Amino acid sequence: MTAAGAASGGPARSASGVGPAGEPGGFDPAEAYALIRNLASPVVALTTRAGVRRNAMIADSAMRGSLAPRRPRVAVFVHKFNHTHDLVLESGVFALHLLRDDQWELVRRLGFVSGRDRDKLEGLAWREGETGAPLLADCYAAFSCRVANRMDAGASTLFLGDVAAVTRGTGDAVLTAAAWRSGMPEAWRGEFEANLRRAQAWADEHAEIAPHLLARP
Repeated sequence: MTAAGAASGGPARSASGVGPAGEPGGFDPAEAYALIRNLASPVVALTTRAGVRRNAMIADSAMRGSLAPRRPRVAVFVHKFNHTHDLVLESGVFALHLLRDDQWELVRRLGFVSGRDRDKLEGLAWREGETGAPLLADCYAAFSCRVANRMDAGASTLFLGDVAAVTRGTGDAVLTAAAWRSGMPEAWRGEFEANLRRAQAWADEHAEIAPHLLARP
């Protein structure tokens, strides 16, 4: 608690004006965004296939989707501007890959360009998984999933997947978002940050959720 908070007997407030949840008054969205980035998942590769079309992308928005050990599920937010988004929406399948902490080149290969412009899986070792989604041969672990549910989140969709099969790869540690942001080669940083700015601008413009898609109590 800050000195001001202690003197007033009320809850502490940050210097930028971020107050307790539910308190009237403004806050700094940029600071909130920076704090929320601490919730980022490990860096994952997401693959999917719809008919003859296939793609792979990089995300840091995956999470465990179930507490039940006998019903494993994963969940991942996919932005609607990603080519992968529409393929998952159409096919209802995806594979989520945890990456080792040394797979920097794979992140750049799958995350810096769009699958609309090239086949990002060309030249990589992969096989068709149990759901039809491609499984990368080289990773920490891979989860073949079928979409069990989805939620519109404005600029993105949250896909909840039932895990149909698991493949354990190699490695002792996974690549985290924090490690990626702090340790990527400087030669890549300019391209990464330019891509991020474009993605953020698009997401800002499409952040609103259509009223008919909002859940009602």
